[in-house]
This record gives sequence, C-alpha cells and structure tokens, in this order.
Amino acid sequence: METRDLVRIALFAAIIGALGLLPKFDLPVAGGVPITLQSLGIMLAGVALGARNGALAVLLFIFLVALGAPILAGGRGGLGVFYGPSAGFILGFVPAAFVAGLVMSRLEDVPIIPAAIIASLIGGIGVMYLFGVPFLAWKADMTFVQALLACMAFVPGDMLKAIAVGFIADAASRAVPKAIAGRG
Repeated sequence: METRDLVRIALFAAIIGALGLLPKFDLPVAGGVPITLQSLGIMLAGVALGARNGALAVLLFIFLVALGAPILAGGRGGLGVFYGPSAGFILGFVPAAFVAGLVMSRLEDVPIIPAAIIASLIGGIGVMYLFGVPFLAWKADMTFVQALLACMAFVPGDMLKAIAVGFIADAASRAVPKAIAGRG
C-alpha cells in the first residue's frame, strides 16, 4: 500500500466523520435510526477509493467511533452505539463501501455519473439496508416487515445522496483524472 492510499483512506474517514457534525434528524417511525449525511460519505468512499480502500476508510472511521470519538451524527461515539437500533446500519457501512467500490470497478466502461449512482444504490443503499433492517427489527422489537416499512422513509433521501455521489465523483474526476479508483 502506497502512502497516497493511506492518506486517501484517512481523508475519507475524516470526511465521513465531518458529515456526522451536521445535525441528525430522528424519525419517530424508524425506532431511533437518524437521517444523516454520513451514508453519502460511505457511498463516496467506495466509489472514489475502490472496494478495498473504501472499506478500509470506513473501518478506520468505525474504529474511531468504537474508541469513543463523537463523530457519528448527533455527537455519538463509543461502544454503546453498537447496541442501539442503528447499529446494523453502522456495521453495514464497511460492506456497503466495499460493494459500492466493487460495483464501480465492474462498471469501468460506463460513464462516471451513472456508474457511481448504480454503485451507490447497490452498495450504499442495498447492502446497508441488508444489515440495518434486520438489526433494527431486533433492537426496536419490530417485525422485519415493520422495520422495512419504517426504513422506506429513508429511501428518497438515500436516492438523492446516490445521485449526489454521481455528480461529486464526476466533478472530482474532471478536476483530478485519477481521483476515482480505476478511472483516469
């Protein structure tokens, strides 16, 4: 691993943490899972850094959260966050970034905007919900269907985040041709 990779991993962990400084918004129907911009950072890490480095950036972020850094939305941090209703989503951050990066690499012949949107939808939404919904159902004492329906409130915002990732990735690629892993 090159120094450049380590710097980019640390930078994206910091970006994800900085997105947690923005206020969170709790939905009463979602059992304590907040709306945040951090999922945008997860999607962007996978798309920009690739599968391995994107997952490593998110893993570094989660490690800092576990150590107690208050960098999750709402100033949360520490081991207690891994026992709450949003823990499944937090634990799903790593595979979500990995899958987003993997999908992005498979779509190397597709223009950046649609490739990044597709990668974000599959990894940043699909995989994250795959981890988050069952854990929410368990921790909030809901059925799986109730948890899934509660999470549907997040889908429009997450789709907007996926679209934003497409445009951010395109702009980054235009500014610095090697900004997106596997492109340029």
